[in-house]
Amino acid sequence: MSIKMKLSIMISLIVLTFFILHHMFSEYSMIRGMQVQAQQEMQETSMHFANSVAFYEQKRGSASLPLESTSSPEHLFDMVQLLNPNIKEITVFDQATLKIPYGAYTYRDSISDDAFLRSLKKDEFTLQKMEINGKSYFRSYYSTERTGNYIISIVYDKKQITELISKGRNDTLIFTGLKMLLVLFISYWLAGMMLRPLKDILWKVNEVSSARFHQPIQIKSKDEFGLLALKINAMSQNLSIYMNKLRRAFEENRRMKEHLESFINHTSDAIHLVDLEGRVIQVNRAFELLFGYEEEEAIGLIYPTLPDSHKEEKKHMLNQLLAGKVLPAQETMRVTRAGEMIPVSVTISPIRDSDGTIRAFASISRDMRSRNKMEELLRRSEKLTTVGQLAAGVAHEIRNPLTTLRGFLQLQQETKKLTLMHVSLMLSELDRINLIVGEFLILAKPQAARFVTKDVRAVLQDVIALMNSEALLHNIEFHVAFTEEKCCISCEENQLKQVFINLLKNAIEAMPSGGVIHIHITHKRGHISISIMDEGEGIPEDMIQKIGDPFFTGKETGTGLGIMVSQRIINNHKGTLEIKSKVNVGTTVHVMLPALKEEDESGILGS
Repeated sequence: MSIKMKLSIMISLIVLTFFILHHMFSEYSMIRGMQVQAQQEMQETSMHFANSVAFYEQKRGSASLPLESTSSPEHLFDMVQLLNPNIKEITVFDQATLKIPYGAYTYRDSISDDAFLRSLKKDEFTLQKMEINGKSYFRSYYSTERTGNYIISIVYDKKQITELISKGRNDTLIFTGLKMLLVLFISYWLAGMMLRPLKDILWKVNEVSSARFHQPIQIKSKDEFGLLALKINAMSQNLSIYMNKLRRAFEENRRMKEHLESFINHTSDAIHLVDLEGRVIQVNRAFELLFGYEEEEAIGLIYPTLPDSHKEEKKHMLNQLLAGKVLPAQETMRVTRAGEMIPVSVTISPIRDSDGTIRAFASISRDMRSRNKMEELLRRSEKLTTVGQLAAGVAHEIRNPLTTLRGFLQLQQETKKLTLMHVSLMLSELDRINLIVGEFLILAKPQAARFVTKDVRAVLQDVIALMNSEALLHNIEFHVAFTEEKCCISCEENQLKQVFINLLKNAIEAMPSGGVIHIHITHKRGHISISIMDEGEGIPEDMIQKIGDPFFTGKETGTGLGIMVSQRIINNHKGTLEIKSKVNVGTTVHVMLPALKEEDESGILGS
């Protein structure tokens, strides 16, 4: 049912209620009026009859007035009854004797009549109902001074009087119904006029709900409906603007989503997302290929690729991410669905919501097997290259003293004389060959090393005591500055001494005219720092990059293997060796070694 119909019905019901109440009041008033009018007519009729009876009695009592049959009360009663069918009987009672001088008395109700006749007063009119043979009648009683003791009584048919009243009521109802129909039609027309703007507004709302914003409402009035239509037009225009922006944003998001999905699904790195409980919520195709899980199998599993041995490592990484730290890629091990352990490079990043709260983690795993194989091949290639360089260098370095030995031996063979000077030179060349071969063996052959806990200060003090005599021969002093903190490390003492001997020997040889060698040991952030600084001629910058290459040296009698061997020893001790130099200023060699923690130190000493 439309609003127009509802409003019309509501207005009609209100009006109908009003008219019903009005009709009930009118009907009641009408019935009362008709009853009063009927009673008045009855009283007037009784008065008329009373006058006629009084006049007739006066004529009968006066001899000068002739009596006519047409003027008798009986004749008058008959004429009135003939003209008015409602009057059934007219009776004149003598109040004193209750006799009937005029009229008839066939409609009897003697009990009530006697009571009314005796109690009736002068100039009083009384009306009562009575039932005779199942029919209802009205009987009126009227007494006046002009009639003396006579009482005029008239019987009326109640049914006819009631029919007259009902006819009046029915006429009133028909008139009221016609008025209601007219009111209903008018209210429907008025409701249509009132709701026409609302119908346009409803049409516009329907258009807006269907995402059609272009056609506005035609505003024809400036009332509340017109204002509402104006606001709806403005709302429609704003919604159109927002919808266009939303469509553009949706298209951009859709393109970005497709781009990201394409990138995720076509990248060679395995990507999977896990919630805060470690449950897998999304994987890409590379994850399925690398770890052997189908997407349906992986969804819902908790850390399916994490080995039991790496759970603490994973927990530590997640705690760091939750603390806001950014983690670099970390090489570790993961397990496939078939149980195979594979090396991977893992990058874990947090996924945050609009409030910045971490809701999930994205893990990117890169298979490192191919890269590790390639690095192994590169290491082997570098080893072969180094071996070739070493072979060429050894051949070159050994060929020179062998040539000298061969020359002296040929000379002695030809002269058949043994010259002591030549023997001394040949022994010197043999010593040089032995030195080259010895350093080469140290470099080439792995030495069995037994690491123990030592204080670097004590190791370096032993080396300084050993090299002190040679330093005095070259007019060189050692200036030592050691920290008072313990500087314990895990090391192979003889190898570490060999490094310090090489470094101090190079510093002594760099100062042929003498000078000071500064030696410092400090404890820095879990590392032991050893610095050896000389005041020699320095090394050109272009040569520093080549120091450590096999048989590269700036000394006339050097082999170039000392620094190379020292670097290897320091690397085996998980340390670093760095050389800085300035020409005519000096050279600084900086060695960093990891310091032992107290619990590690006690553990090693206890073993």
